[in-house]
Amino acid sequence: MSITRRRADVIALLFCAMSLVGAGPVLAIELSLPIGARETINRVSPVDSYDLPISGWSAETGVPVARLEGQVVRKAWRLAGAGITTGQVIGPLRDQLTDGGYEIIFECTARSCGGFDFRFGIDVLRAPGMYVDLSDFRFLSAKGPDATRALSLLVSRDSDTVFVQLIQVGPAGRDEVAVNTNARSVGASAPGDIIGQLEARGHVVLTDVEFESGSASLGAGAVDSLDRIAAYLLENPNRDITFVGHTDATGSLEANVALSRRRAEAARAYVIDKGVPRSQVAFDGVGFLSPVASNLTADGREANRRVEAVLISTE
Repeated sequence: MSITRRRADVIALLFCAMSLVGAGPVLAIELSLPIGARETINRVSPVDSYDLPISGWSAETGVPVARLEGQVVRKAWRLAGAGITTGQVIGPLRDQLTDGGYEIIFECTARSCGGFDFRFGIDVLRAPGMYVDLSDFRFLSAKGPDATRALSLLVSRDSDTVFVQLIQVGPAGRDEVAVNTNARSVGASAPGDIIGQLEARGHVVLTDVEFESGSASLGAGAVDSLDRIAAYLLENPNRDITFVGHTDATGSLEANVALSRRRAEAARAYVIDKGVPRSQVAFDGVGFLSPVASNLTADGREANRRVEAVLISTE
């Protein structure tokens, strides 16, 4: 018997009583996805089985798995992922799992997993709710602290959209892994660290610059992100930025490009009123041509109505 097969048998033995153990209450752990994540799939099978991958694909063994029985919960999310890597998404999730007492059984990237053969040898939820780029995905499997639960995470992307799949199995009626979709943005050390993101990534979405559909008005109150950008530009006169406006897909392209430019111009006017020289700030708009979410939902359209700051300095 091969080492990989023995490993599968041992791990399966650890979970053999999963559907039978009447364990006492176990504290749930919460996984935090980046802000803006939208759930696309949520399926619960009270009595089911799941082949948990525990190693990468090989020609000799295929994808080694541990077959687990119990309640199987399959979920997926999508989120705007411009400038975000799959590693930046799965890394914090891994840390949250280990902090909650989970033990990582197996982890791999697209190449080390086995690429095409691994992806088509595991349970992947259907598009459009889940998508896997064969050259850019990450996977991990883990078992719970009381050996009655296990799960897998799969993260991949399609252009500027990141997809996350979670499959968990355990005793029926218990869903100890909750998911919070209101966490702070990936890569931000603090909610207000927009300058750090601007310098590290070259652009940042100004999430507190909000517009009603068809409107370019910032309102009468202060806008924290624009105040921070104004202070940054005043302290760094060698830095230049361009505000870029965006819209949802309601209406014609011509009308939306004009609207997006007015939104960017409103942001520019705000920082100029704070004393920033006009020469440091430009503006432009691309209408609905660069969405960060689906225009098929109200939440998606709201996310697409935005302004980004783009750092154009080269020194």
